[in-house]
Amino acid sequence: MHKDYIINHLGENREQYFNAVSPPIIQSSNFKFDDIESFRKAISDEQHEHIYTRGNNPTVAILRQKLAALEETEDALVFSSGSAAIAAAIMSHAKNGDHIVCVNNPYSWTINLLKNYLAQYGVTHTFVDGKDLQEIEKAIQDNTTILYLESPNTATFELQDLEACAALAQKKGIVSMIDNSYSSPLFQNPATFGIDVVIHSVTKYINGHSDVVMGAVCASKKIISKIFINEYMTVGAIVSPHDAALVLRGLRTLKARMRYIHDNAQEVIHFLDHHPLVEKIIYPFHKDFPQLELAHKQMAGAGGLFSILLKAEKKEQVYQFVKHVQHFLFAVSWGGHESLILPFISVFDIPGHPEPNVPWNLIRFYVGMEDPDFLIEGLEAGFQAMN
Repeated sequence: MHKDYIINHLGENREQYFNAVSPPIIQSSNFKFDDIESFRKAISDEQHEHIYTRGNNPTVAILRQKLAALEETEDALVFSSGSAAIAAAIMSHAKNGDHIVCVNNPYSWTINLLKNYLAQYGVTHTFVDGKDLQEIEKAIQDNTTILYLESPNTATFELQDLEACAALAQKKGIVSMIDNSYSSPLFQNPATFGIDVVIHSVTKYINGHSDVVMGAVCASKKIISKIFINEYMTVGAIVSPHDAALVLRGLRTLKARMRYIHDNAQEVIHFLDHHPLVEKIIYPFHKDFPQLELAHKQMAGAGGLFSILLKAEKKEQVYQFVKHVQHFLFAVSWGGHESLILPFISVFDIPGHPEPNVPWNLIRFYVGMEDPDFLIEGLEAGFQAMN
């Protein structure tokens, strides 16, 4: 199915709503029935019928269908945040006594879910170097139920060989999952490599306007039905029809945004690559990235998120750089129209907080929709302040 058809037409039965080009926001929480038989039919398939918006909503259903098709899976669910999507997917396949293998340095709330929340219910875990398939296999135990991947992660961008990991999970009879937020469904489709469950922070590229918080789980009908009946309906971490409509709007420009952001990032990285105050660039499509060949095998693009190691002898130089950089907003998240800077030094030296497992001179950038020359001008201001 062509991605242009998915983004612009799939699921949009316009004849049902006055031939409107954009689908309506069906804000209703409740849906009526003509008789007992029609209600019985709906209650037997609440995942697809309309009874109560906590279960299924027409506007949300259009978004679900598009996301599943974009990820080349059978079905999808959307949640009120990316962390809710991660939690629902993992909790659906983990019970007391089970074990999870997870790659090193995943999203911070994934770490919290494994180390703190699930641990209190008797679920154990092992973090492994995802670059090493042998280490992954060595970590799998008899009670392992999930292999959790994040390729690339969103700080140092290590990759996993998705095809090899999927084959290993199938051989061991465990479920493979991946956080695919970094790449978006346009730049990487893990299901085509055999990964069972694909998770997104829809907040990021898919929505693309920094005005909606949302997550998604894309998988087979069997897996989605299991999550729907248990975690989705029980916890109720649903999205509003209005937010679903905003993301549908964001999807319309996803192809154009992703390509523009990707190209902008290349120009900014090229500038940084030749700057004497940059020690290293960390980006999956950079010429010196150690997994470059794998990145090109699995990914059609690398978007706007990358990190650098600033050539600084003392922390004060990093503080000055960050203070004087222009045109980049100091903020978390990414994937919107605005360019961002996140210096990891900001989470060092906080009383009561452990030191992060990254160098203090690591700075993450996100290149958004601004002109690259404008962004380079802003970076120059930061470099000049270091001298």
